[in-house]
Amino acid sequence: MHMVIVLGSPRISGNSETLARAVAEGVENHGGTVEYFRLNKLSIRPCQGCGGCEKSGACVIKDDMTPIYDQIDKADRLLVVTPIYFYAPSAQTKIFIDRIQARWARRYSLKERFRQGEGRRGYLLATAATRGQKLFESSELIVRYTLDALDMECGESLLVSGVDERGAVKEQQTLIDEAKAFGEKIGTGVL
Repeated sequence: MHMVIVLGSPRISGNSETLARAVAEGVENHGGTVEYFRLNKLSIRPCQGCGGCEKSGACVIKDDMTPIYDQIDKADRLLVVTPIYFYAPSAQTKIFIDRIQARWARRYSLKERFRQGEGRRGYLLATAATRGQKLFESSELIVRYTLDALDMECGESLLVSGVDERGAVKEQQTLIDEAKAFGEKIGTGVL
């Protein structure tokens, strides 16, 4: 099983990435492979709403998103990782998600289904500083529809609130252990 992890935080080794790496460790412990894309280090233009993808199912913008499409197409699992800012995914994550419009066009405009019946699945890992009641709702909905456009099932989410300070996750081993266990469940097919 191959998993693509899309890191949507502008921070290197921040709270969300620390948890993502623990998830990856759990997946790898069960023979899975993991590939990372750090969105903040890539040059990805926002969707231009040009409609070019409606003709072919492929985005006409050629930038660092192009290889991400290819790797997601090959992946069995996708983990979208983002900090929550103002009750929404980071700007980096949202640009990535908006560019999935090309895969939506492939599925819904061109009626081309992709790798159906293979049990491909995606997940959301989100971290937030506060503990608001509806803190993750919009991000979960956004990722659910993103995964649908990719012809992937939507698995469970790993949602962690109350981690405001840099390095807060590293000081809470139970959170890292939970993330690793989440990855092990993915690696064994439980999630």
